[in-house]
Amino acid sequence: MSSLPQHLDLHLIRILYLLLVEKNVSRVALKLNQPQPSISASLRKLRELTGDPLLVRGARGMVPTQHGESLLKPAKRILDETENLFVRKTPFVPEQADRTYHIAAPDYLDTQFLPGVVASIRRGAPNSRVTIHHLGPGTDYLRMLSDGEMDLVIANWDEPPSHLHISKLFEDPIICTMRADSAYAKRTAADAMTVEDYLTLPHVAPTAMLPGYHGVIDAFLERQGLHRKVAVECPYFGLIPYMLTQTDLVLTTGRQFIRFYENTLPLKNFTVPIKFPPMRFYQLWHQRVHQSPEHKWLRDQVTAAAKVVVNR
Repeated sequence: MSSLPQHLDLHLIRILYLLLVEKNVSRVALKLNQPQPSISASLRKLRELTGDPLLVRGARGMVPTQHGESLLKPAKRILDETENLFVRKTPFVPEQADRTYHIAAPDYLDTQFLPGVVASIRRGAPNSRVTIHHLGPGTDYLRMLSDGEMDLVIANWDEPPSHLHISKLFEDPIICTMRADSAYAKRTAADAMTVEDYLTLPHVAPTAMLPGYHGVIDAFLERQGLHRKVAVECPYFGLIPYMLTQTDLVLTTGRQFIRFYENTLPLKNFTVPIKFPPMRFYQLWHQRVHQSPEHKWLRDQVTAAAKVVVNR
């Protein structure tokens, strides 16, 4: 077999594809408006390059060899990708879009934020669909973003992955809360919790998002040489406020998250005696969709919903 030329002619690949589809030199010549001897010469060159006859005589004319058949899909893929490479992009019109947006997010976001994102997408692109994916232990969001299975990831990190694009959405100051009629809550003012109290009280915490990964609260405490007493871990963050009403547990969370529950549940909020930085929420996306108009539009909807949370 001859070695592959440094500059393989794209027109030759088109001839290869048409010969394998049409199985007839004359028809290919007509399709390409070229003389038949020129197409025959190209077939000879292709046979030389591949080391295979590609087309042989059959009972009813020419038929592809086994190797020829194996080249049909790769040739078609090259032609399609080349066409996509140079075709001018059509403007993105959200009202006409018909696609599914995939967003991964944890369930400890502000209760109005994700509904606001979905409402914004539905208003702007009513023919599109939205799939919210749970972001929890075992979610390989880095791979899903790079493979195109996920469009966006929304969550909070101390240090978001550096190789992804990032946009800050909002901050949420840290407080802690517990059952209002618990023995500790009854005897302690909202601003009187001590560091020793905080570290020794029984805490409920969300299950780590990734194996071996400390959440932002415990990661911060560890850097200060401190350790709290986590008595319960739970992957269902939205159930934790209800868990507080039947236990002596303490929850450390964002002020915006607990705002929804404090009006309906018998909870008491405390000023945390440790100066935690606020929880910072981001949206992350991959370079592969950074310039995509439809993804830019999606990120704009998320940003707009975040501004509503901040200004509420």
